[in-house]
Amino acid sequence: MAERRVIVDPPGDGGGRRVRFDGETLGTAYSLHDLSVFLERAGLEGLDVVDLVNSPLIEWHGGGPAVWPAAE
Repeated sequence: MAERRVIVDPPGDGGGRRVRFDGETLGTAYSLHDLSVFLERAGLEGLDVVDLVNSPLIEWHGGGPAVWPAAE
């Protein structure tokens, strides 16, 4: 069975980052809080900010968990 993973894409023009889980797009996150809400709705409950930053489940593209540009 393939390992489950979350992919957080690079920031887009509006500052948000597309979030995908197991190939399904969950939405566009503008903060770690948004990311945690998307993952909770997808069934990954109990992840706090520290978990999101350090989790091997999450693959960060175009910058790590500290990269959340403000919308222009």
